[in-house]
Amino acid sequence: MTKQNSYAVPPDLLDVVIVGAGISGLQAARLLRPNYRIAVLEARERVGGRLCNHRFANGETVDIGGQWVGPGQERMYRLIEELGFETWPLYDNGDNLLWDRARGRRYQGTIPRINPVALLDLGQAMARFERMARSIDCSAPWTHPKAAEWDQQTLASWLQRTCKTRRARELFAIGIGAVFAAEPEELSLLHALFYARSGNSLETLLSVTGGAQQDRVHGGTAGLCTRMARELGDDLHLNAPVNSIEQNADGTLLVSFEGGVLRCRRLILALPPNQALRIQFSPALPARRDQLWQRMPAGSCIKCVARYDRPFWRDEGLSGQVTSVEGPVRVVFDNSEAGKDSGLLMGFLEGEAARHYSGVDPEVRRRDVLDCFARYFGKRARTPLEYVDRDWSSEPWTRGCYAALMPPGVWTQYGDGLRDADGPIHYAGTEAATEWYGYMEGALQAAERAVQEVRQALAECAPGAPAMNLQVRELPRV
Repeated sequence: MTKQNSYAVPPDLLDVVIVGAGISGLQAARLLRPNYRIAVLEARERVGGRLCNHRFANGETVDIGGQWVGPGQERMYRLIEELGFETWPLYDNGDNLLWDRARGRRYQGTIPRINPVALLDLGQAMARFERMARSIDCSAPWTHPKAAEWDQQTLASWLQRTCKTRRARELFAIGIGAVFAAEPEELSLLHALFYARSGNSLETLLSVTGGAQQDRVHGGTAGLCTRMARELGDDLHLNAPVNSIEQNADGTLLVSFEGGVLRCRRLILALPPNQALRIQFSPALPARRDQLWQRMPAGSCIKCVARYDRPFWRDEGLSGQVTSVEGPVRVVFDNSEAGKDSGLLMGFLEGEAARHYSGVDPEVRRRDVLDCFARYFGKRARTPLEYVDRDWSSEPWTRGCYAALMPPGVWTQYGDGLRDADGPIHYAGTEAATEWYGYMEGALQAAERAVQEVRQALAECAPGAPAMNLQVRELPRV
């Protein structure tokens, strides 16, 4: 399709440069490319960002990054269909296990069967949390009448006051680890409420059938990104980390990266805050922006997958889902792909456990993870055909998953500028979402908003200044 512009564009001047080829940056590029001159710069040798596939020796693949979609994530389902992919439901038949005091208790549903007093305590805490979350305006959580009160405390301190029993606090904390890849003491209560509300409810985020873990994508979510990247052709540049962004007197931007320099009218940063901090801006971004990004650390997560010849735990009427009050692997799922013979068990090391095992010899980590699997499903689980894990905190261009966290004080002191453009610089990525923050759906929503801002800004632009004769070195191509 011929690209049309409403103004005369100098030959070296791009309309938009997008930094980051995760699902948010790629979607922004797809939406802009038919009508604008764009380029996408990606630091890695691959697209996908926090989405990544691993290929086993038998040719089967598995997501070792973000993988699930569920009801309410309409953008993701539309994208999956548009790109010609299909979904299938995560295996959710049979009994789940609650592992406690060296033994497993079977249960069904989201909430394990525990002591009735603790169960009532947990149910009341969950109900109170959900009521509070429903009152949050996700586009402006800092405007809530109790925003200051909720933002000055951690989720842990709220749990300590709200839950009367240790067991209820333990189980609530396991759920928080599964959703945030963090410990309750790392989170502002306001952020936890916002995050849950952005995905409908905490129950939605914890649930399989009818919840955020309902469906998987054949070919993997990273496969979606690979398909999206093919549409971009030479507009996508890999192995191209951005070093600096300079704003000229005429309002255009010079984007310097390993491989060349590009000049553009608008820029979309589709990066997590900890990666945006690597870039040197001239003039510097507003101090408040920098202060905000410094206060948004990423969660800590290691995703672990073991492949067996078949999902043998199903023979015992087990779903493969485990909630354990004993570490280090406290959450497990049956990650087997429909139509494949292999059985896959997937477990998470999250928060404190992830930080510990990030510094441990990989063979020790593998042994301890498989010991957990064997504890839950028998000695056969200790000897898989293959094993893989991915420490996202050690990934050079990620440094943490699933998403950036908000400790106490951040939302109320800095949150009102989180999504606002800084002149010609706009923000995408899941951390800029008002819906499904931390999820692929949120990444798509943030991309749509950033693209809308860019289109409006370019429509209002006066014709550009004369072209600058930039020397652009050879660019790495897909």
